[in-house]
Amino acid sequence: MHCMSWLIAGVAATLAQLLFEVTAQQLRLTRLSFPFLLGSMYTQMRSWAKLIGFGNHVVNGLIFAAGYILLFNYLRICSWQAGALLGLAQAAVVLLIVLPLIQEIHPRMASERQGPTARRQLEPPGFLALNYGPRTPLAIGISHVLFGAVFGAIYR
Repeated sequence: MHCMSWLIAGVAATLAQLLFEVTAQQLRLTRLSFPFLLGSMYTQMRSWAKLIGFGNHVVNGLIFAAGYILLFNYLRICSWQAGALLGLAQAAVVLLIVLPLIQEIHPRMASERQGPTARRQLEPPGFLALNYGPRTPLAIGISHVLFGAVFGAIYR
């Protein structure tokens, strides 16, 4: 693995993904904000949660980029198309496994099985994150495909 190429491609892919996610949220395609969701695991303060979550998202992007490199080397292919396919697979894992499980570990998120409480809590994502809007699965899919495509196009 070439570290500088990994770092540049990983940061570029993560920033492209974040830009799409913010745009999708602003266009009301989804209510889901990954930076806020991640950051609110660490703090209750909304402004700090977004900042911490942004940093967490970039670190996660670099970790996943390293995983993409391992798969690219194993499959002996590195292209934007291969990256996009890996991104689609990653989106499926996020939608079907990660988001349904996050309510079990997130300290400020309600559970699907929990009734109303006096404490304000985040809404759980639900199946395919549909609690955050009917177009959320599409937005998550596109953002992860974009991550993979950008990473595959830049990494050498």
